[in-house]
Amino acid sequence: MNPRKGLVLIVEDDQNIAALQKLYLERDGYRTHLSEDGPGGFDAVARLRPAAVVLDIGLPGLDGVTFCRRLRERGDWTPVLLVTARGDEADRILGLELGADDYLTKPFSPGELVARVNAVLRRGARAAGGPEVHALGPLRVDPGRRTVHVDGDPVEFTTLELDLLAYLLAHPGQVFTRAQLLDQVWGDSAHRDQRVVDVYVSQIRGKLGAASPIRTVRGVGYGAAEGRA
Repeated sequence: MNPRKGLVLIVEDDQNIAALQKLYLERDGYRTHLSEDGPGGFDAVARLRPAAVVLDIGLPGLDGVTFCRRLRERGDWTPVLLVTARGDEADRILGLELGADDYLTKPFSPGELVARVNAVLRRGARAAGGPEVHALGPLRVDPGRRTVHVDGDPVEFTTLELDLLAYLLAHPGQVFTRAQLLDQVWGDSAHRDQRVVDVYVSQIRGKLGAASPIRTVRGVGYGAAEGRA
């Protein structure tokens, strides 16, 4: 294992699924820690400070949606990858709204899990390299410091929310399709529901209100411009 890849916390009550996740993540160089229930996993986040959390929604003691909500409420923005069943669309969307960074729908290949974890952490590392700070009216977005301010007041953003906003701001006046945004921000579009882009745009607009620079172009997609969204 490569210790530089960090620790991934797996919170999963199905031992067979957890063992497979552990095997493939460790093959890719990660260290792992397993928790079989929600409360144990939640405590492990504070104790172990993992690089990322792979979180099943249907957990005993504390479900994944509540887990994610409580994590964000205490100001912990550790990247979270939700694992959901096919029938959990409402919970999946709610989890994204509460601050999850990505999701996988069962059944999925272990290789895709590793690719998603890599993508989430790569986005964070890339943003830490000091990209351009964006300022539009009362809005200031600093991708390097991972901060968003409106009229000088901080606004909490998840990794993907900030990455999507920063990408649009870095290309003012351009309009992107949902598939293009999935490729450029999430890292792939082949295995994702394009509606996830709509969910994130809605979340960004909800947090920024009138300061949101995102505009919708019907039949095409989204772009960034000065003024109201």
